[in-house]
Amino acid sequence: MAANFFGVISLFFTVIIGLYFWNLLRAQQTNRSAVEKESRKELERLQRLKSISLTEPLAEKTRPTSFEEIIGQADGLKALRAALCGPNPQHVLVYGPPGTGKTAAARVILEEAKKNALSPFQASAKFVEIDATTARFDDRGIADPLMGSVHDPIYQGAGPLGIAGIPQPKPGAVTKAHGGVLFIDEIGELHPIQMNKLLKVLEDRKVFLESAYYSAEDMNIPQHIHEIFQKGLPADFRLVGATTRQPDEIPPAIRSRCLEVFFRLLTPEEIGIIARNACKKIDFPYEEEAIEVITRYATNGREAVNIVQIAAGIAQTEGLREIRKVDVEWVVNSGQYSPRPEKKVPAEPQVGCVNGLAVYGPNMGTILEIEASAIPARKGRGKLTVTGVVEEEEVGGGFGRTVRRKSMAKGSVENVFTVLRKNLGLSPQDYDIHLNFPGGIPVDGPSAGVTIAAAIYSAITSVPVDNLVAMTGEVSIRGFVKPIGGVVAKIEAARLAGAKRVIIPRENWQDIFKEIEEIEVIPVEHIEEVIEQAMSLPGIIGELGVRVPEVKILSAAHSTHSTHSL
Repeated sequence: MAANFFGVISLFFTVIIGLYFWNLLRAQQTNRSAVEKESRKELERLQRLKSISLTEPLAEKTRPTSFEEIIGQADGLKALRAALCGPNPQHVLVYGPPGTGKTAAARVILEEAKKNALSPFQASAKFVEIDATTARFDDRGIADPLMGSVHDPIYQGAGPLGIAGIPQPKPGAVTKAHGGVLFIDEIGELHPIQMNKLLKVLEDRKVFLESAYYSAEDMNIPQHIHEIFQKGLPADFRLVGATTRQPDEIPPAIRSRCLEVFFRLLTPEEIGIIARNACKKIDFPYEEEAIEVITRYATNGREAVNIVQIAAGIAQTEGLREIRKVDVEWVVNSGQYSPRPEKKVPAEPQVGCVNGLAVYGPNMGTILEIEASAIPARKGRGKLTVTGVVEEEEVGGGFGRTVRRKSMAKGSVENVFTVLRKNLGLSPQDYDIHLNFPGGIPVDGPSAGVTIAAAIYSAITSVPVDNLVAMTGEVSIRGFVKPIGGVVAKIEAARLAGAKRVIIPRENWQDIFKEIEEIEVIPVEHIEEVIEQAMSLPGIIGELGVRVPEVKILSAAHSTHSTHSL
């Protein structure tokens, strides 16, 4: 009887347990069926999305894929090839205005390097691009798209390894670029913490990750995770950083590890080439006058392509097959484009008006017109008036700082007064002198020293200055012309402005200046040489009936005095 009772009890529990596992199996099959059904539905939705495709944007069509398609940056490309295409590629920082081809150049350079048998870049080398403005990271180390991060077990979605209490390293861009190029756009915007971490990676060529959940003695942790935490993730790449900032706004620590390459502002002719290429890419005829309008308003290749695309869209909506001048004019007016600041030298020589040169952006030069007027006053009672100069300005000092700097233009004028009295035999204190910098742009002063001296000298002596001469250089109180920065950009600005000669400090002279066409580069050591070169106007002086005073020339080499008549 007892046996039968226990048999019934056993049968009962067996049925209960069987029903329990059968229900579990049914639930599992139901869940699997639901998952498969949902998966099929999502796959069908993805296929429908993939079947929808718009035409390729003109910006994508016109993206350069070869050196020939990168317009106006021959010097920058030459420097990039030297830095990255050889057997020992370097880290590079590329400065330049937006829309001049920095990103495209980096892509093309890597493809070129792969073709070089001596290059360490393999055919599978990757080009990993990241934008510094969006490379945000979590202070707790949960996420870091640049350096990599660790997904600790406490975080939701840690998976089976997280459930087992195992931290999971996740590689960042520095590891994904291993063996290739890591391109960081707008690297000047990178957070200082990220910048310091990047410097460490550049030195070690690997990145080390940390986690409070990692223990080297824990045998449950997989071997590959031990390898990552103990030896680091590989990160042997070449950095190419692009920025529209000035070099002094980039941390010196990263600048010292990189070769610096400068891309320049495009000329109107080069903008025209880009616009014509864009029209050819979309197979759209154009009026030549329309291209001329684009060259007057577009300051970079991206703007030129955008204007072409919108103008072509207008023509198509009106049923036309040509980009017309009137359409382009509508685009520039609607988009509120400003004309390019194209400054030209004066049409004829003028008294007290001199063409100076300045740098106002990343490798961008411009003509700086300086004018002076001198009115005789009581002996020794002359007054000096300086206008058009921004006395103070606030500028970004980098690293989250803002600095206020004062213009040194007036200090340069005082230096010039000393030189005019000592070296050129003039008495500026006997004149009411008005010095004006038209345009109201910030002027530092030192590099305009020779220009200020020539303008005041011309105003006092009434001798006109050659309108086809431009000049730059700092003047010491002994009359020597000191070196300045941005000389290449300044020479190019003088050429584009129509100058035929440009005066620079001798210490800035380079042999490559001999190869520059359309303009003569004249190196000088002393202020007297500047005056001679700036006012050598055969025939004009005689016609004007101006008597040129004798100027005492102090030889920089022999410190002897001789007399020259201009």
